[in-house]
Amino acid sequence: MVSHAHQGTTSSALTRLSVNAARLLGVPAHGYAHLLGLAPEHLNDDLCRTPTATSIRIAELSTAHVPWTELSVALARESGIGALGVWDYLITSAPTPLEGIRDAAAHFAAVADPGTDTLRITEDGEHVTISHVNQADLTHEAACAIRGYALGLYQRRLSEAARRRLAPVRVTLAAEAPRRHDALTELYGTRAIDFEAPDSSITFLASDLKAPTPQFQPGLSTVLLRHAEQTLATAIPLHGWLDLFRTTLASVHDDTTPTLSATARRMAVSARTLQRRLDEHGTTWNNEVETLRRAQITRLLHDTDLSIDAIAARSGYADARALRRAVQRWYGTTPAALRRTGHAAPAHSV
Repeated sequence: MVSHAHQGTTSSALTRLSVNAARLLGVPAHGYAHLLGLAPEHLNDDLCRTPTATSIRIAELSTAHVPWTELSVALARESGIGALGVWDYLITSAPTPLEGIRDAAAHFAAVADPGTDTLRITEDGEHVTISHVNQADLTHEAACAIRGYALGLYQRRLSEAARRRLAPVRVTLAAEAPRRHDALTELYGTRAIDFEAPDSSITFLASDLKAPTPQFQPGLSTVLLRHAEQTLATAIPLHGWLDLFRTTLASVHDDTTPTLSATARRMAVSARTLQRRLDEHGTTWNNEVETLRRAQITRLLHDTDLSIDAIAARSGYADARALRRAVQRWYGTTPAALRRTGHAAPAHSV
């Protein structure tokens, strides 16, 4: 389910594509390596949502380094099937390519910023037009590159679904005509490209998109749709420093009982600086650890059959008695009762 928290962020998979393309194009890394969400533990975590501003900055640096058409093509080349996670397979696993792109449009927030990006599909007799709308605050060149890439991505995925290269009837780009657009002709598989159009779109014969998908497996599309929804529902949007801290704390917690010094080292700051930043954000180390433990314990009680002793050990409590006291403080009940009911009452303040 898309929430307000997802706005202003994109999937880490899409950000990885931007980084990989920038490297291929020789864009100096010092211009973007420090940006929020590009630390390896966040960039390589598919549950993290990177700030849209990070991807925008990489695109702007890239188009300052090469023509926008080169960035469009580089991004498309890096977009092999699966590069964008389960969203890619929504297109290739539906009964027809048209149904696949409709599923992808309905779940576009799984990869793109739901606050700025929209994927629209329009049927008009013999033709189907797929339009990409991007309203992010990008420089002109970067915006052209993103629009050009998006259309190339849709052409590639639909062709993969059909198991043959689909030739579009026409392409329209809300971009100024470049000096040369040979690369775009090759990318889309057509010379019928109109520039300076009101919208960016790619149009196919309806018969091509309504033909059965050769590799269609009944039931698979439903499973993938459910997985896409779950991925978005559990995603962690990185909007600012506190989000960054909390994802770092969670990653440290996965390895061992989190400590202030270990978390500070992971964030490349001193323990004193970390405490000061938490204070500036109206929270404390103890509050954050307690909140993380509460979420983990609640999940383990609901989703596993682990004993109370095992959950206490996994969560960093000395024994089951300490865990019971914590659950009583949070929810006013016992771990056993919480497990039976299957849901938590409103938690008390930590």
